[in-house]
Amino acid sequence: MPHLSTYVGLADRSEQILAESFRAVGLGHARAVDVFHTCNLLAEMCDRHRRQLAPIAERYGEDDIEEPERLHADGLAQARDGEIGLLRDLQDLHVLATLVQTTWTVIAQGAQGLRDAELLDVATTANEETSRQLTWLNTRMKVAAPQALIVAP
Repeated sequence: MPHLSTYVGLADRSEQILAESFRAVGLGHARAVDVFHTCNLLAEMCDRHRRQLAPIAERYGEDDIEEPERLHADGLAQARDGEIGLLRDLQDLHVLATLVQTTWTVIAQGAQGLRDAELLDVATTANEETSRQLTWLNTRMKVAAPQALIVAP
């Protein structure tokens, strides 16, 4: 498969970066207990997606992709301070999770074309779980926004 290996590599690397970023934000905002625990839970989801992708990568190959690294903002390596920092970090996570979700969408389409039920199952499950990650990020940004934008530090 000439280009499937490109997207398998993109999924693997972007899931890895998203997991690392969730952990960095969770640790950096550990005072917000819900953020700490949920970010760690969501990072574990990313790790599971990578484990489920491993046999697929062996079958189709995995190209080394640089795109997710371009989107891995320096702010995600270390969390920003305060309420506005949390809001910005959540937005950065949302951007990365959106990349992951669209990557799984493309892989699912390829799996349908190949009639590869295993790949389709992995892509569909990962896409659904990434959708849950995005839902939490959206909800948590809505919670964080009033405090970050209106209340003086």
